[in-house]
Amino acid sequence: MQTRTYFRGGWGQGFLRWVNLRPEESERTLLMFAFYTTTSIGLLWLETSATALFLKQYGAELLPVIYIASSGLGSGLGFFYSRLQKTLPLRSVLVAIAILMGVPLFLFRVGLQGNYVDGVIVLATVFLLRLWMDATTVLNDLNTSITANQLFNIREIKRTYPLISSGLLVADVISGFSLPLLLVLVSLQNIIILAGIMMLLGAGILFYLTRRYQQSFPDSPMRNLEDLQPEFKSRRVGGTLQRYVIPLFAFFILGQVLFLVVEFQYLSQLERNLDASAIAGFLGIFSGILGLFELATQWFLSSRLIERLGVFVAAMLLPICVVIIGVITFAATSFLPPSISILGLITLTRPFSLFIGVVCLKFIDELLRYTLIASTGAVLFQPLPESIRGSIQAMVRGIAETLSTGVTGIGILAIIGLCYWAFPNLPKVAQDQLQGNVFVGIIVLVALGWLVTAWLLRSSYVNLLVQSAEQGRLGFSDVDLRAFKRAVIEVLEQPGKEGDKRSCIQLLSQIDPQNTGEVLAPLLPRFTPSLQRQSLEVILEYPNPDYLKDIQALIAEQLSPEVLALALRYIWLAEPELDISTLKPYLRPEVDPTVRGTAAALMLRRGNTEDKAEATNTLRRMLTHKRERERVMGCRALGEADYLQALRVYVADLLQDESLRVRCALLEVIGSTRQEEYYPSLVRGLYYKSTREAASRALVKLGDEALPLLSELAEDSHKPDLVRFSALNAIATISTPAALTQLTSQLITSWGTTRRNLLRILLKMPGEIGIDAVLDRLGRSGVETFIEQELLLLGQIYAAQVDLEQINAETLSTKLEPDLRLQSYQEALLLLQRALLNLESDVIDRCFLLMKFLYPIGAIQAASFNLKSDSRSNVAVGLEILDNTLDLPTKQVLLGILDQHPSAEKLEILTEILPYKPMAPSDRLRRLLELRHFLSEWTLACCFHLARAAHWSLTTDQTLVCLRHPTGFVREAVLAYLKEASPRALLELLPVLKNDPDQIVAAQVQQMMVDLSN
Repeated sequence: MQTRTYFRGGWGQGFLRWVNLRPEESERTLLMFAFYTTTSIGLLWLETSATALFLKQYGAELLPVIYIASSGLGSGLGFFYSRLQKTLPLRSVLVAIAILMGVPLFLFRVGLQGNYVDGVIVLATVFLLRLWMDATTVLNDLNTSITANQLFNIREIKRTYPLISSGLLVADVISGFSLPLLLVLVSLQNIIILAGIMMLLGAGILFYLTRRYQQSFPDSPMRNLEDLQPEFKSRRVGGTLQRYVIPLFAFFILGQVLFLVVEFQYLSQLERNLDASAIAGFLGIFSGILGLFELATQWFLSSRLIERLGVFVAAMLLPICVVIIGVITFAATSFLPPSISILGLITLTRPFSLFIGVVCLKFIDELLRYTLIASTGAVLFQPLPESIRGSIQAMVRGIAETLSTGVTGIGILAIIGLCYWAFPNLPKVAQDQLQGNVFVGIIVLVALGWLVTAWLLRSSYVNLLVQSAEQGRLGFSDVDLRAFKRAVIEVLEQPGKEGDKRSCIQLLSQIDPQNTGEVLAPLLPRFTPSLQRQSLEVILEYPNPDYLKDIQALIAEQLSPEVLALALRYIWLAEPELDISTLKPYLRPEVDPTVRGTAAALMLRRGNTEDKAEATNTLRRMLTHKRERERVMGCRALGEADYLQALRVYVADLLQDESLRVRCALLEVIGSTRQEEYYPSLVRGLYYKSTREAASRALVKLGDEALPLLSELAEDSHKPDLVRFSALNAIATISTPAALTQLTSQLITSWGTTRRNLLRILLKMPGEIGIDAVLDRLGRSGVETFIEQELLLLGQIYAAQVDLEQINAETLSTKLEPDLRLQSYQEALLLLQRALLNLESDVIDRCFLLMKFLYPIGAIQAASFNLKSDSRSNVAVGLEILDNTLDLPTKQVLLGILDQHPSAEKLEILTEILPYKPMAPSDRLRRLLELRHFLSEWTLACCFHLARAAHWSLTTDQTLVCLRHPTGFVREAVLAYLKEASPRALLELLPVLKNDPDQIVAAQVQQMMVDLSN
């Protein structure tokens, strides 16, 4: 992406690290923050003035009418916005909506002009102004979220959006404290003009932003990507998913209802206690103070509270606080006599107490709603399958909340009417007091309902997390750990499929490996032997004395040998002081070799000299036993021992053991005990299919110590590709910072098959640590540079295809060659053309792999799937997915190449980054050989075959370098070319090549020596 950073130098880099931003994201984030803050200041000024004017003209009792009208207007605007996106390019839609938000404000100001304060035009203008205030809030939220999603990919937005969204909190402070001063300088009505100016200024920033990063916005009208991707088709929501979705809807609906009822009461109390001008000033000061608290909470407390308490407890804090404040307010302002009132003294100032209580409710509601609830709300959608997550989120936030606004308005009107019907003769003050208490009671009930829905969400949370994580849709960073552990315990305690329980244990070990014993140890007696074994293997990674009683109780039962051996290991690793004599009974020959080997290994680790000698004798008998299982268990026991003593002498013989299981077990022993003299055996183990897996595990156990061995093997182009791939996989499995650095360093210098393998390995690393490592090391611009390099190679491929097409015409017109020579010539040309097509496919595959580092993997996979189709409509769908997903500087070039055009047209599309200069076919072939490092082995061989058939001369450097190529059939093609082009030079080279490691090439050399010597 074309970008620059505003934060250069040491202080700038330090600031970016402090706010968790990368330098290449700084400009986009700063501009988005400026746009959102500027527009929000205008919106908050509009909200304050529109609210004050509405309360003055209509009073708070007509606010429910606004809620009802706003519900219809919000749904209509959402429909209008979606239709506009399908009609106009997104850039035009965003800017047009931003302008549309501000321009009507100037017309509203004209409608407020004149001395007819009570006139019909003013009344209508005030009503429409208050309605337009809600509409602009909806439009601004849509504009901001869509713009951010276009500018930032799914990984960037996690870092950038919290900073962007804090623009609203900054706007709260600025607008709130500036409003009292503005009311002194200009009238309340003229605040609307200032609000319009600020919104238009925000629209100007947005216009610059969309022009500055125009590659982020598709030129064609947008379609819903979920309609374009086959895997995103709507499914029936049922079972566990349905049990989660229903309370999810209820959670957000009740949250919206609570917000509206609190707002209604808040504005009602303002209208009853203050005049219009005082209301505007109070709203400004209140907003400013609230903004300061919100900023402090969002920047310093929100993330810590969510991390400490968990998502659900954090989400429950708001309704809990509302219930507490609501109960106190209701008790303090009830119509009970002071003598029996809970807070009798406060009832002496009941109107004031109700006002203070409602203001406190409004303060705590907004403070926690726009900090904790805003931070946790998106996480609640994470367990949903990606295929329906977007549609359900749109239904919840765009439809359900909007409709609940209208229903709440109707409900408020009904309650007010019921109060008047039930108590028609109450004085106005008493009626207001009654309604206030009724609505405070309703607030408490709604908050309690909100608490219940949050509690119900937990019941299906873990099952959805398991499904999402197993299908690769969920990052473990999204999991609420406390809720997950509670739900895991529920699943493991209840009867169910063993496969589901196994998945829960596996996920728990990945999410919180250090504290798995807290959950699993108490449940071990209830598990089957296979689950006991899996659980003990997990908790053995981090032995903890706190769970010794559970393990010791387990040993008292009848256990399988594997489980008993694991339980013994746990006890002796977790307990610092134990009687070694308790292990000696397990050394008897009749004990299962699994348990016997474990006991001997523990005695070698913790015993005195005599104990170690006894254990050594036991293991010696096992290692030299005739039975294979005894030798295998003896080898495994060696891996558990810290001190091999005299047993080291058996390693060399066991490496040659006739049993494959013994050899594999010994390889893991070498890794566990770090026997440096046998490290070459681990590397050799990667060469054979039978020992490759065991050798990889052993090398992984060595950690960073194995990196030099693996890196040397992976970087050696003369080694088999499968062996190099195994080495890269082992480095990725080690996953330490040094290993990640090694992988990213190799990615920078690699090409072709090696780069493709590296990209796939990095993408498959758990928790997206491979993706993060590449982005941390190379940044977004580095990945974009890789994609541009691939496009440049495509340009060379298309140029070769176009120039080499002229060969047939030249050959057929001159007919200088015999028919046999012509046939050989055409066959060689066809081979090269097919090789170039395969090379083109490889390059495009690498482009898609690179795009997965920047964009949602599901969208890229769906686009790739459609583009491989023979159907033009499917190809169009794939192109549209990419058009709406990518924001690369070379996006249009890439889309043009992926479309089904002839090579000549694709070459013309590439002229933007690679000007095309026609060459003679022989010159083009020599140009390809200059790019030999980027060509596949088969393409390189085909170049020499064509040069031989066409009698084209190649440079000495090209020939000699390729004669040393690590791939045998490339050397074979070079020798065949030299035999035709320069037999004398070949005769001098053949003696050097007669011992070629490739048998086919060596035989070819021998035959050529015979042929040329005659």
